[in-house]
Amino acid sequence: VQLQASGGGLVQPGGSLRLSCAASGFTLDDYAVGWFRQAPGKEREGVSCTNTGDNVTYYGDSVKGRFTISRNNINTVDLQMDSLNVEDTAVYYCAAGGQCGYYLGSSHLLETRYQGQGTQVTVSS
Repeated sequence: VQLQASGGGLVQPGGSLRLSCAASGFTLDDYAVGWFRQAPGKEREGVSCTNTGDNVTYYGDSVKGRFTISRNNINTVDLQMDSLNVEDTAVYYCAAGGQCGYYLGSSHLLETRYQGQGTQVTVSS
C-alpha cells in the first residue's frame, strides 16, 4: 500500500506545475484526498481537498483561484498550480482519508488513512 506525490520542481514566479498523487495497493477513488504543504520553519498548511462521491472541493485562501484539484482516474489525484509565487515554495504532500473540510483559511482532511512522501516545489527567479 503506497501513496506517492510527484511532479515537483523548480519554476519561475508566474509559472505552473502539475503535481500528481498516485495510489498503489488500494483505490484512491474510495477516499477523500487532500494536498498539504510545509515550508521550512512554517506549520503544515492545507492547500486543497476533494471529497469522494460528491467530489466537493476545498481550497486554502492562499491558493484559491490559482490551484485546481482534480481526480485524473480512480487511482490518481492531480493538483494544477498556476501563477506560482515564491510563497508557494514548500514540500507538497498528499493524503487519503475520510472527509474534507475548510477551517480558518485552510482545507482539512479528516480521518487520514494514508499519507505519502512529499515532492519539493521551489519557486524562484
